[in-house]
Amino acid sequence: MLSVLLIEDNQDDIDLTLHSLRRYNFVNEIRVAMDGEEALRHLKGSKEQQTSLGLILLDLKLPKISGLEVLENIKTDRDLARIPVVVLTSSEEAKDVDECYRLGVNSYIVKPVDFKKFMEAIRTLGYYWLLLNKPPSLGGERASR
Repeated sequence: MLSVLLIEDNQDDIDLTLHSLRRYNFVNEIRVAMDGEEALRHLKGSKEQQTSLGLILLDLKLPKISGLEVLENIKTDRDLARIPVVVLTSSEEAKDVDECYRLGVNSYIVKPVDFKKFMEAIRTLGYYWLLLNKPPSLGGERASR
């Protein structure tokens, strides 16, 4: 089963996202990075950690290194670029949406403020990216779920 890396600095949003993913039994492991620097350190770690990642949930407004810089690092790294990245942010600014897609984001979701809508958004994205989506093979081997 694939894991998720949640890159988020707001503890309330972390708690809600973790609760939602666990409630719907989407993943065995959810890793959390609370700033861009920690996220990149984690992503540049072992090959085993990289290949087990099935999804990256990325906030844009992060301390130390911005979410846009993290996204650019992911999508320009040959080993990381295959991992789907979903931006999950409060920003509805057209320039942020456009820049994320220019950098190669797989999806851009504005965080719903309402608790039930937030839970439903996480359920829907988990269902799509972790169950329905077929990831690319890794070096000729199929990604195991």
